[in-house]
Amino acid sequence: MNEEGPATTADVALIGGHPVLDFVNTVAWRHDEARRADRVNGADGWARWGVAAGVLRSGATAGQDADEPARLALVELREALWAVLDALVDDRPLPRPAWDSVRRALVEARATAALPPTLPLRWQPAPPGLAALRGTLALQAEHLLASDDLRRIHRCAGPGCGWFFLDRSRAGTRRWCSSGDCGNRDRARRHYARKHPSAGPQGSKAP
Repeated sequence: MNEEGPATTADVALIGGHPVLDFVNTVAWRHDEARRADRVNGADGWARWGVAAGVLRSGATAGQDADEPARLALVELREALWAVLDALVDDRPLPRPAWDSVRRALVEARATAALPPTLPLRWQPAPPGLAALRGTLALQAEHLLASDDLRRIHRCAGPGCGWFFLDRSRAGTRRWCSSGDCGNRDRARRHYARKHPSAGPQGSKAP
């Protein structure tokens, strides 16, 4: 299995293989209420994440739009993209409210973005700060959701994890967000089950 290890920052592990997936993955243990955690907090935290993820230029700050409505709009886009991707990997119909949020973010991004007279064509979000981060992610989401990479988007098989990644392995059989994280947890559970067959699945001590 050809799995890449996570590229880490102070805020989050970048394992998705695409900025949009890493954006959605800023919530850890999404399917485990006991451990669920938002890895990025506050406008400055989002600015640092944007730089680390390669979405914002180095040295970028939250800017003058670093108020609560701008942060909430960014988080709304993240949650809408999560719902769309979750439906995609489960082969379910896309949820309309989430899809409307993604569409609205994309329309707003295009309405304010610049389109320089250079090739290849590339929209450049014009507003600074969190608006630029949201606009860039919306435009990158459009590109991802219209690409052949859709079939490569998978969700980690680790119980409770919920992180998404692009499976670029040759066989297309990657299962884990990281073989050293959820992959190790799975190996630990299976090892425990072999040593304690009477305990059943509930006997595992792995977190």
